[in-house]
Amino acid sequence: MEDWRVVDGAAEVQTSGGDRNVHLITHRLTGEGRFRMSVRCRRVEAGERDGGVGFRIGIRNRIDDHRSNCFARGVGVDAGLVDGRLVLGRASAAAADGDAVAAAGIVLVLEGRTEGRDGELSLTARTVSGTELGNLTHNISAAEIKGNVAIVSNFDREIAKGEGARYRFSEWTVDGDAFEVNEDRRFGPTLWSMYSLSDSRGDEGFVVKLTALLPPLGADDDRRVELLTEQDGEWRSHGFAELDPDAWTATFRLSNWNEGVSAPFRLVYREQHTDGGETEHEWRGTIRADPTGRPLRLAGLTCQNDYSFPYAPVADHVLARDPDLLFFSGDQLYENHGGYGLIREPAEPAILNYLRKYYMFGWAFREAMRDRPTLCIPDDHDVFQGNIWGESGKPMDTGRGTSSLGGYREPARMVNVVHRTNASHHPDPFDPAPVEQDISVYYGDMVYGGVGFAILADRQFKSGPEHVDTGSGRADHVLDPELDTAALDAPGLALLGERQEKFLEQWADDWRGHTMKVLLSQTVFAGVATHHGGHDDYLIADLDCGGWPQTPRNRLIRILRKAKCVHVCGDQHLPSLVQYGADAQRDGCWAFCTPAISAGYPRWWRPDEIGTPHRNRPRHGLPHTGEFRDPLGNRAYVYAIGNPEIGTARDPYERAHQKSSGFGLVTVDTEAKTYRVEAFRFQSTADSDDGQFPGWPVTLHQDENAGDNRVG
Repeated sequence: MEDWRVVDGAAEVQTSGGDRNVHLITHRLTGEGRFRMSVRCRRVEAGERDGGVGFRIGIRNRIDDHRSNCFARGVGVDAGLVDGRLVLGRASAAAADGDAVAAAGIVLVLEGRTEGRDGELSLTARTVSGTELGNLTHNISAAEIKGNVAIVSNFDREIAKGEGARYRFSEWTVDGDAFEVNEDRRFGPTLWSMYSLSDSRGDEGFVVKLTALLPPLGADDDRRVELLTEQDGEWRSHGFAELDPDAWTATFRLSNWNEGVSAPFRLVYREQHTDGGETEHEWRGTIRADPTGRPLRLAGLTCQNDYSFPYAPVADHVLARDPDLLFFSGDQLYENHGGYGLIREPAEPAILNYLRKYYMFGWAFREAMRDRPTLCIPDDHDVFQGNIWGESGKPMDTGRGTSSLGGYREPARMVNVVHRTNASHHPDPFDPAPVEQDISVYYGDMVYGGVGFAILADRQFKSGPEHVDTGSGRADHVLDPELDTAALDAPGLALLGERQEKFLEQWADDWRGHTMKVLLSQTVFAGVATHHGGHDDYLIADLDCGGWPQTPRNRLIRILRKAKCVHVCGDQHLPSLVQYGADAQRDGCWAFCTPAISAGYPRWWRPDEIGTPHRNRPRHGLPHTGEFRDPLGNRAYVYAIGNPEIGTARDPYERAHQKSSGFGLVTVDTEAKTYRVEAFRFQSTADSDDGQFPGWPVTLHQDENAGDNRVG
């Protein structure tokens, strides 16, 4: 996305790198019938190599979804002009005037037809005035035509930036009965929305905060979005919100909301045209009624590695379960998301690079987010770091990597965009004062459905591992079996930091408007992994887990004991259900680390294999469960674990299933005072509850989160 601009009404690529493309996502070739495409293209800058210009058809990967096909590389049939020659699949022919593309430009026309399993393509190049420069025909199978269609600058994806040419495209037209056309596949101008609904327990009553997310716009485009809601059969405008010029978000805040009824909403963006006209675009959803008087269903989702994008088995299953609330606990993206590299600095291109990756998240889950509250917190990869130790916002010493040092690697301006795009719709933060570098905060609470939620930023204040000596090459990894990990609990180290501990102390004692509590954060407050990366890669301890530093970790468990909350988190790519202990085993709350949506880097918890002692294995008798001291000495009762297989399947969905991907569901019953915890596997469906990980589902009583235990 960051490589394209609209210039004089045309789409112009800004880089000379290879395989820059724009897909027409409303249209897909079926491989049956006839089609015709035409586009005007002009070379605006020559390079050392001419990688060519034109069309690509038949673009599809194994998943073959119009969204995933946009990121399929090395597939499809190219049709265009390369270094003065017409190219159509494996055929080529000389053009009469290959340099015409550098003057006024040329018009490329691609036509195709199929008959049974056979297909024929015809490519014609003309000058803008209509003079034919060449024609080429090529026979292929009808199956090769099926898939997305795109325009491409520099067909060869191996062409590096600085080597290829740059092209401009305009007047792209398509028609024919071979196209499957679905206008609902449009993605924009409003890409998606997220909202929260919370009881302020004050004069403002219930408060709705809703954010519209749009793509970057031009200097002359309208920078406002209007919100309307339907009440008593009539639409009422709540005015306009200005788009943030970095994050391209527009946030509305509506106080004294009538929480007792559901209200449809419309987000309206008015696209301005050069002729003075405008087109009105709508994005619709529903602000649900507060779900009181019945159990509340929370879907927990985390960690989206793009090899299985758009994660349809999970996204569809979540919709079918119809949760009342969505919680995304971080890693909405990874640095390699969508390909085409990573831009770390300066801030402006880094932001565009981030937005392009982040939009894949919204593209996958926007249907679920449009009509139920969503809480969405960023984690390390969202800010382009392998691990993050926020150190209250300090800048990182960037000369020594991004995984094992305290501070933020990216410019603060980019970090704030990450916070806005993920959490600007959250209820107002407990204490909005920014941290160092003027980086924003988002921790706070929400009261919804008779349940109180605390939202944390696990790592924003956490101390970096360089303050201690692990004796290994990486400051955050313990490899020496002789090292006493208790020595890593140095005085003065922070986990949540004083500000968030103060918030939690107050939250634990505040029961206004609710009778049960849930803690939401990025990761589990224990070291529940023995092997990292490879099946046999044993790691003694990882300081990135929430079990370090130990003293503030235990202080936190004591605070949470008063709240009697269940902790829902993610990050680990390893589903687990654990009960914390601080002063004794099982004297703290339970924690549910949900499965990754699409697990990449694998982890395992296999203490039985390495001889770690345990006590009081649960009655179900599953291996690797019971009361343990984790590698950092923390007390942890592991009730259930979802260890992965080694991901070997070629099919992305099968591989995600092997790697213990999926999602979690927590049903909070405020009358029975119970939490039902479920962990669904990637390819499970709503037709049955059989597709859960071993050890789930589990029903916990509220009092068990303070050590009054019943499950065992």
